[in-house]
Amino acid sequence: MSLVSITVCARDAEDWVHQCLSSLLSQDYRPLEIIAVNDGSVDCTFERMKTFKEMNEDSDIELIIIDSEPKGLSAGRQIGLEHSRGEWVAITDIDCCPEPNWISSMMFVSEGHPNEEVMAVTGRTVFNEGTTRVSRLRSKEIHRKYSGRSRLTTLANGPCSMFRRDALISIGGFNPSWFHAEDMEVSLRLIEQGGIIVYSPEALVNHVAEEKMSIFLRKRKRDARAHVRIIMKYGLRGGRLPNGTTVNHDFTGDAVRASVYFPLFLFTILIVICLSKSSHEIGFFSGSILGLISIHPASRLRLLWSIYLWFGVLLGFCDYIFKKRGH
Repeated sequence: MSLVSITVCARDAEDWVHQCLSSLLSQDYRPLEIIAVNDGSVDCTFERMKTFKEMNEDSDIELIIIDSEPKGLSAGRQIGLEHSRGEWVAITDIDCCPEPNWISSMMFVSEGHPNEEVMAVTGRTVFNEGTTRVSRLRSKEIHRKYSGRSRLTTLANGPCSMFRRDALISIGGFNPSWFHAEDMEVSLRLIEQGGIIVYSPEALVNHVAEEKMSIFLRKRKRDARAHVRIIMKYGLRGGRLPNGTTVNHDFTGDAVRASVYFPLFLFTILIVICLSKSSHEIGFFSGSILGLISIHPASRLRLLWSIYLWFGVLLGFCDYIFKKRGH
């Protein structure tokens, strides 16, 4: 049996340390090691990591705790990779709780089919529905994304994947300069080397609900900003599998659907201005449109989502122009 190293990076995540590390210790696969990286937290994350390790000294799984300056998720994943000893290196997030068969399910398909060089295996992330409209929307969108995923894919998702360590090191691992989307970047690089990424829907990881609108919007802006880097490097269409099939980028589905709301809103306002005969009519019809949006929560959420996406795209192009954040 091959040693698998699980790495998890955390910043200011004291409330999630226990449940995440407990789920990792509950994995039914052996041999296993866990590497937890504290990315410069200012709360009690590091202390809770150390306390958890002391409470589980008798476990047959080695738990390594590393304290780091705040360098970001990509740098944290690289630190975990550098300290790993496994043939395979798995990554997850601190706000996730993998099912006990997460690693074993991925290892089951890691050999692939004949003549396939499997360099990564990815599982399925399920977002808790939570109690808000935002959390239910996020849960629904993630479910839709995974429901259409084929056996061979272009993305080993950050919360639920593992990589062949030698393959990951051969492409340079996780670049600390990357602003988010580090899982997508290494996935596409592995595919460029002729590697295969296999999707295992049985390898399940549970993600906490994204209930606050402010957090949801901030993350969608961050996603869009990082995806500009991916598009500029790999094109609009996405990655090309070894058999020649081109597969769309993982983010194209929900992002494209959401992105149309803001341009459509601006177009509607423009039509109102063009057709109105006076400033009074412009104010009346524009106010009516805004009123309809304000009383319809789903439309308001999707409009805000779209605005933040386009703001992220703008920031991404600024990063590209000034060669920042991994460009």
